Amino acid sequence: MKTYLMIWYNSDGGATPSEIKNRLMSLGFQPIQGPYDYVYDWGDNVDVYEILEFGDKVHLSLQDMGVIFKLETSESYH
Repeated sequence: MKTYLMIWYNSDGGATPSEIKNRLMSLGFQPIQGPYDYVYDWGDNVDVYEILEFGDKVHLSLQDMGVIFKLETSESYH
């Protein structure tokens, strides 16, 4: 399972893209190219409650950084 993350940046303030990258990489995300900006690899299996708790961590980590984000978790990349 993998969780994909898309970021929308705000140029009117907040953190720079490199600051956001550093924060996300500290959570275990890796930057990727394509329709998503980052991916987190869970390995073979994860339950929905772990995904929700991880979403909370992402939310807290990006709080006050001036971004909007979208998380999507699936077994395979679209």
